[in-house]
Amino acid sequence: MQDNILRLAFEASRITGEKIAVIDKIMTRTQILSMNARLESTRAGDAGRGFQVVAREMGVVAEEVNALSAQLQQEISDNTAQIETAGRQMIRDFKGQRFADIARNVVELIDRNLFERSCDVRWWATDSAVVNALEAISPDTHTYACERLATILRSYTVYLDLWIADRKGNVISTGRKERFPQAIGSNVSREEWFQKGMQTHSGEDFAVCDIGRNALLGDAQTATYSTAIRKDGSTHGEVLGVLGIFFDWEPQARDIVQGVALSGDERKGTRVMLVNSKCQVIATSDKPCLLNEKYNFTPTDKQGYYFDDDRMISYALTPGYETYRGLGWYGCIETNV
Repeated sequence: MQDNILRLAFEASRITGEKIAVIDKIMTRTQILSMNARLESTRAGDAGRGFQVVAREMGVVAEEVNALSAQLQQEISDNTAQIETAGRQMIRDFKGQRFADIARNVVELIDRNLFERSCDVRWWATDSAVVNALEAISPDTHTYACERLATILRSYTVYLDLWIADRKGNVISTGRKERFPQAIGSNVSREEWFQKGMQTHSGEDFAVCDIGRNALLGDAQTATYSTAIRKDGSTHGEVLGVLGIFFDWEPQARDIVQGVALSGDERKGTRVMLVNSKCQVIATSDKPCLLNEKYNFTPTDKQGYYFDDDRMISYALTPGYETYRGLGWYGCIETNV
């Protein structure tokens, strides 16, 4: 729509200019005729004196029309320039607002996805096989818990692994012990996800850590969720240990930032990102994300856009989703203007 407005303005200016040029040519011919008429009336003497007056007036009218034509041309040129400036600003504002909305959609999509992860960890922590692995400690209960976790993973392919750790932080059961054999027997008591999980107040609470790499999972990028495993699976039961679930972050996040609805032209020179509260890029559409890049931008509101030289930066702060408040992440879009 905005492009059409500018095209119409330029077309109106072009047509008007062409018509004024035609008028100028006609007036030039009129002035020549007036000049010739005055010359002929002079030759005719007294008989041509009256016609000389008419010829003179024709010249005056031609000059007035030429002056009016020049004034009109200047005013139209000035107005067209103002329309162009306003139109271009309108296009920039429209694009900025649209990209800010897309940025919000990106961060909302990931938050809705991660809300489900917070539901998963609270649900699976009450599974009888998970609880029994810590209540009735034995090789058999640990093995059965591994089998149960493996069954869950066959349906929930977005996870790298699920771990059960006792109160001392020793991992006793996992869902993929063949793929990640070093996990069982490792001690995670110093890990943030374990410590936060132990501190959850009830079975309705969960802990979430920012995106990071896990050496025991092949150094993969994970979004880690945890909660306490409680006696009898009760909401306020005694804490027996922690369930940690490891969301396979990189491919899921990449699909979201690369899947935004942009035209072919818009996609050129445009970068879609997820940025955490520390300004660390945790997903980007233009290259593999290594979690080692800082993105310096200056948001002034929860959602908006601004221009930095030849770049437009659009952004939106996570609004959270239901009981998942989010981690202060932003959806960001950087594009050339």
